Amino acid sequence: MTASPPTDVPFFPPTLFEADRPALTGLLREVGLDPEQRFILGARTAAFEELLRADLGAADVVACSSGTSALSLILWAMDIGPGDEVIVPAFGCAPLASSVVTVGATPVFADIRPDTMTMDPDAAERLVTERTKAVLPAHMFSVMADMPRFAALAERHGLRLPEDSAVAQGGVLRGVPAGLWGEAGVYSFVQVKTCGMPGEGGVVITRDPALGERVRMLRNHGQHAGRRFVHHAVGVNSRFDEIQAAFQAHRYAGFPARLARRAEIAAYYTERFAPLTDRGVTPPPSDQDGRCFYVYTVLADAREALAAHLAEHGVATHVYYPQPLPAQGAFASYAPPGACWPGAEEAARRHLALPVHHLLTDTQVVRVADLVCAFATGHR
Repeated sequence: MTASPPTDVPFFPPTLFEADRPALTGLLREVGLDPEQRFILGARTAAFEELLRADLGAADVVACSSGTSALSLILWAMDIGPGDEVIVPAFGCAPLASSVVTVGATPVFADIRPDTMTMDPDAAERLVTERTKAVLPAHMFSVMADMPRFAALAERHGLRLPEDSAVAQGGVLRGVPAGLWGEAGVYSFVQVKTCGMPGEGGVVITRDPALGERVRMLRNHGQHAGRRFVHHAVGVNSRFDEIQAAFQAHRYAGFPARLARRAEIAAYYTERFAPLTDRGVTPPPSDQDGRCFYVYTVLADAREALAAHLAEHGVATHVYYPQPLPAQGAFASYAPPGACWPGAEEAARRHLALPVHHLLTDTQVVRVADLVCAFATGHR
């Protein structure tokens, strides 16, 4: 990549879906004029589910109203509830814990590895008790959790293995797509995700057809497909609408190219930042193939100063999780007195996400890298 004159670099630009505007307008009209007037869970939703299922090699794909809802539905379908414990990472997105609380179970927080910012399998295993029903690893930023070790842990202790793969659509570990190492995983389609859209949405992906069928029933008030007003279980409204389905099917064709551009940008950043580790800026690990770059996150000793330096020069950054989950007021009651999570605390203090979306120009990418390098080497 070669540098050009400086320019502002947004974290995510307002033009993220500009190229899709004509298609979206047409799809709105097409769905609105559908003679069957089927606006939720119709033929387009079924076609999109099948598109993903075939592409991933999954047993089932179930479209839901959000990635968060999808995660709760998996736990619910696994009969996880009151009296059960679920081991979750101490660092990450709130739904990791709130989905457990939503089904009436208790989240138990395991520390993370500071280098990967994903749950430490050894820390998780130390927390297994007779009440433990499941272990819930999560992929974080661009790094996938150590799913082979979590699969072995779950087998040793007879635990369920849901997988929070919301940020990892397009990621592959040892030939297995993110979300299919566990019994079931999720993807989120909120606009900033790797295959995002304007609005909310998500899917459950699973290698267990029976689990998929139960999720499919629970997402629609406990009704089986094609049997309206016959309720086999207490469910919720987590349905996918036809406009979302049509738009996602349209946009999925360009997904590989968008992922490839993100990977190209990430590779350039990593090459530029590799010499900075002993200067207080550490790039994400580069020893895992098949990653997808939802965001590109460095660990910085002087995180606030680096963010201010970049902002001063027009580069937007983001701190995702300023506190470990058990330090958040929402989950403090689940934190044992005196407990600490040093890995999570370090990640919360040091992580900083840089722009990596597919619309970045080479000029912008070089500018971000130049500014980070200048800060770390003292040439500001």
